[in-house]
Amino acid sequence: MINRWYQYLTKRYTQREWTFMNYGFAHLNGEEKLPLHLSDEADRYCIQLYHHVAAPTNILNKDILEVGSGRGGGCFYIARYLKPKSIVGIDFSRNAIDWCNRIYSVPNLSFQVGDAMKIPFPDRSFDVVINVESSHCYQSMHGFIREAMRVLRPGGFFSWTDILWTRCMDKINHHFRHSGLRAIKEWDITPSVLRALALDHDQKLHTIRNLAPRFMWKFLKEFTAVPGTKVYKSLENRKRLYLSKIFQKV
Repeated sequence: MINRWYQYLTKRYTQREWTFMNYGFAHLNGEEKLPLHLSDEADRYCIQLYHHVAAPTNILNKDILEVGSGRGGGCFYIARYLKPKSIVGIDFSRNAIDWCNRIYSVPNLSFQVGDAMKIPFPDRSFDVVINVESSHCYQSMHGFIREAMRVLRPGGFFSWTDILWTRCMDKINHHFRHSGLRAIKEWDITPSVLRALALDHDQKLHTIRNLAPRFMWKFLKEFTAVPGTKVYKSLENRKRLYLSKIFQKV
């Protein structure tokens, strides 16, 4: 069901203003503000989630893959700010990939259609694989982790973040423990995600009301987890958690 809605949204809403689909990340303890160009400020919280995922993995001059690249904003940020040798975004949605290839023009950035269950690259193709807020839609978490490990080079990093039901944590952790990847670091970033959703509330409502017909507003509020929605409340009461993990292929 979620995948069908995603396909519809990527086809229906082609505005350049909508380049991110994640919930965002906001610092809680007065950390130094991430420096951004003025043109990127509107997407600050979504960008900060990508920075949290990507920056610790030594991306400079490396070959990077994002699985589930969506509308491409994360790849675009990484390509410009973190200076990888190359970054490829793959997504199952032809609509999303066609849109990204029209919108973005950066020499070290490319997009192509690809399935998380069968990543369309040879073994040992990448130094870093990232995955942001999309694995909960996949057919098999075990299958995805296996594929991510396959395309990583020895010593490479897999950096993952997603929302999940608390009751599913044991199953997810089981898949990671038996993946053959070495756990490097784990964060529960639920409070930072909730803060980002609250801080970004007004802008998200403005975007929804300006880009979507009225009959879509309720669905899009839930889809983007604005405060007061079921998704937001489930994070508040910790029935859902938002986790972030980094692993290394040894």
